[in-house]
Amino acid sequence: MADRCRPVAVCGHEAGYGEALRDLVGPDVLVVTGGRELIRALARLRRSGEQACVVPMTLGRDPELVADTARTLRALPPVRTVGTLLAEPFGTDRHLTAWLRAAANRVPAMSALLVTAPAGGLFEDAELYRIARLVRGHGAHRLVEVAFTGGDPDPAEGVRRCGLLGATEVTLLTAGFAPAVVPGVPGTTVASAGPTVSRAALARVLAERVADARRRWSDHHDDGIAGGLTAADDHGHHHTHPPGEGHGHHHGHPTGDDHGHHHAHAPGEGHEHIQLPGVDPHDHGRPHVHSAGHVIRSTA
Repeated sequence: MADRCRPVAVCGHEAGYGEALRDLVGPDVLVVTGGRELIRALARLRRSGEQACVVPMTLGRDPELVADTARTLRALPPVRTVGTLLAEPFGTDRHLTAWLRAAANRVPAMSALLVTAPAGGLFEDAELYRIARLVRGHGAHRLVEVAFTGGDPDPAEGVRRCGLLGATEVTLLTAGFAPAVVPGVPGTTVASAGPTVSRAALARVLAERVADARRRWSDHHDDGIAGGLTAADDHGHHHTHPPGEGHGHHHGHPTGDDHGHHHAHAPGEGHEHIQLPGVDPHDHGRPHVHSAGHVIRSTA
């Protein structure tokens, strides 16, 4: 494996099929959609003598993106994928829940929360309702609603629903890579909590995903493709280790399997344990966050 792997960010609906990421990543990162665009990008890198590390850019609501990417790589002749690694996905549903909870903790409790994301399929959209319920259940906000950009309800309708339920202030939490578009709705003050994953956090997680994939290749000669094929099994996610965590193994768990405790680590993690408000540190069924300090509080 060459000294350097070029990150290739494969995007689905959570990243607006690449549009939401192009201005957020550095020039060294190739931003593509799956299928033919991914194949063309790998061909360009091969001609230039560069190795590739493919990172599925999901925040946890698009396991099919991971499986589709793996299937694309598996279908190519070995000579066209030699030296190509498939990293674990950018995030999982547990990461997204923890990031949204951290963002919600920065919003005054008097405000209603509207969790927004680009519309996906039926399962992907239903997953957002589950995540929003966890944000509400572990937080101080009485009203947490869901809306979809390009879907039903859209953000404007979501704000109106919050107003009908008594909210005079609504704060948008985005569960996608694109910043939330704040709709104007008469009689309601609407604001955005800002990006759930900042530009700096995005760069750190991508770097960690690439480093983890290269370590897996070095230690186990595993390119990650076989593991990625199982990502959408039973509508679940292939088991992923949070950024910076290296357990040296690679395995899958069906959705709902509780194999102990579930950590959601934010970018740049260290050894300080940040306890989110309202979370029992001994309740291993709830996601929690490790961080080096201010990263979780201010950006991720």
